[in-house]
Amino acid sequence: MATVQQWSGLEARALRRALRMSVRAFASHLGVAVATVSKWERLGTDTHPRPDTQAILDTALARCDAAAHLRFETLLSEAGRPAGPGQPVTATSPRLWEYETWTDDLERAAASLTRQNFSPAAHLLNRWLSRWNPRELDDKGLYLFARCTALLGDLRRDQGILFGPISAHHSYSDARSIFAQLGIPRRIAQLDLSLAVVAEMSGKLESAAHQYETLAVDDRLSSRDRARARLWVGTALSKHGHHDYAIRVMSAATREFDHLGEADDWSVAHQKLALAHRGAGELTQALQLIDIARSTGPADSPMQQVRLDTAYGHILLSDRATVDDGLKVLDQAARSAAQYGLVHQLRSIESIRQTTQEAARLRRR
Repeated sequence: MATVQQWSGLEARALRRALRMSVRAFASHLGVAVATVSKWERLGTDTHPRPDTQAILDTALARCDAAAHLRFETLLSEAGRPAGPGQPVTATSPRLWEYETWTDDLERAAASLTRQNFSPAAHLLNRWLSRWNPRELDDKGLYLFARCTALLGDLRRDQGILFGPISAHHSYSDARSIFAQLGIPRRIAQLDLSLAVVAEMSGKLESAAHQYETLAVDDRLSSRDRARARLWVGTALSKHGHHDYAIRVMSAATREFDHLGEADDWSVAHQKLALAHRGAGELTQALQLIDIARSTGPADSPMQQVRLDTAYGHILLSDRATVDDGLKVLDQAARSAAQYGLVHQLRSIESIRQTTQEAARLRRR
């Protein structure tokens, strides 16, 4: 928590602004004359309140909430003044109340990401990543920094930014390095899983499948994450054309999600199973499974809705009798993907369209 060794007009003005009060309201809050506060504002560092008023200001600062403390420190930092005796405002480690605010912002960012609200999520994450140098943080600060970096990787993955200096791969690798430094095996394995997802999304299917298979039996991961790895083994195999094997692997993962009571993952597994059956030419089973996924999937996730519509459209396009319906469903998926900036999904939809058009041309020959 910020402290002030000796108050001057500059610190008093910063406190007033941090509390978002007018001069008159601040004077009333402290129990001093309006003219006194006006003098502090006018003279700044050239005036110092009396000792009894110094104590009143100490009490007012101590009673501030975390948000007001952060504003106070920021205002003093911009003014080039310390927030405490011998301690600059830009301290190398967060204060206790800042850890709480940082944790709250991480939870808010994660909630925004589940709804694909990328701008507010990016703002919440970058406000902390830009504030601290990881080389100068203590272990608690490093842990929060790594979590921020990993969530930023999720954001960039959902936006389809897979490789490069500001990509999902870069963020995940940075987060993994910090968790390795802290010696947290579970977090390291989770980042390995995320990196495998990036490999699959970029078309490196054999490499991704191998990584998933390794992680599916990795004791560092939770039962849920190991089941996810098994499901994604099947996804990579199905994309590579090994549909029968993919169906067996995915079915086992689906049963595990049922056993664990993970309803959302169970629904996603049905969606992926549907696509594997489509690939195997089993359209009746594919339609039954995608109907289950569509009726049980999360209602508040635009990403999942786009994935469901894309899978449903893909299955409908596999039957000549329902091609027109499939194109309509894909059009809806494309509009939603464009609305939320889901670039990778847009690419998938366009690829499905091109494949369908090419198949239609071949049939006409």
